[in-house]
Order: sequence, then C-alpha cells, then structure tokens
Amino acid sequence: MSRSPEQPPFTYAEVGATRGEFPPGYHGFRIRRRLGTGRELFERVATEILTYRMQRGTGIFESADTPEAAPGTRLTVRLGIGPLALTAPCRVVYVLDEPDRRGFAYGTLPGHPEVGEELFAVEYDPADDTVHGVVSAFSRAGSWYTRLGGPVARLVQHWMARRYLAAVRPGGSGTRSR
Repeated sequence: MSRSPEQPPFTYAEVGATRGEFPPGYHGFRIRRRLGTGRELFERVATEILTYRMQRGTGIFESADTPEAAPGTRLTVRLGIGPLALTAPCRVVYVLDEPDRRGFAYGTLPGHPEVGEELFAVEYDPADDTVHGVVSAFSRAGSWYTRLGGPVARLVQHWMARRYLAAVRPGGSGTRSR
C-alpha cells in the first residue's frame, strides 16, 4: 500500500494480514456473533460499520478524516477515562465490499499502545439468511505499559470486541431497533 509523504508508516510490517492467517509473534483472535436475519439487516449493519458505529457505540471514537471508512483514512480512538485516557491513532488498511461481506480493517500508527491490525465486518449467509458480526485482530504490546499489562490488555481487547458487536446488534446498546 502506498502512502503519501505526510502519512506516518504503520507500526507493523504485516499490513493487511487480517485478510487471512495471522502472522506469528502476535496474539490473535476472531469473534463472530449472530446478529439476526435478513438482507436488510446486513445492509444496515454494513453501513453502520463503515461509518464507525462500532467505535462510536463503545464511546471510544474520537475522530476520522472521512465520514465513511476508506483506504488511507486516518482515525483516532480514545482509550480510558479522563486524564488517564490514551489517544490511539490508526489508519484504514482496506475496505471489504463483497456481496455478502462488508467492513474495514485498520492498522496501528506511531503513538498507539498496541501494534497490529483489527477487522470490523458483517457477513451474510444466503443459505440460511443469517447475519453475523465479526471482529478479528492480531496485536502485540507497543508500549511499556501494554507490555506490563500483558494478559489484562488482551482481556480488555476481547471485552472491547464484544462491545463492538453489541454496538451494531439490533436492540443492542449501540443501534436503533426497528
């Protein structure tokens, strides 16, 4: 992926690896949860994911260069509370725009407490009309405090992934029910 001179490099070499097997040397996970049924639900959740609803719905969204995820978009999330909050810069690596799979992945930039990539997606299975939300990531500590946090940092990451999915689940904490 090319980048313009004003964009900082990603903090890891395996850019785009959430598309397949996670690279060695990272902690990885994939969480897939049923959200409901129907193409309409799939389309609505796809729009919500691409407009950062997962991040907004968990309260960590700070800003993005574009109103909808696009390759190269820089976005910032804020982790923590008050003066203890950390600003975590990321950049969109790729956008999924397939008939039955939509979403985007972002990678960490300098200043992020972790090193790695995270994918936020929705999948539609035409065989049974089900819709699933997906969050997958690979990461490792990128700062002394995340190294010190070790297993706790990974637990927080899994907890946040479940919150991301709740933010787009119909009737969940982050979306409107229909």
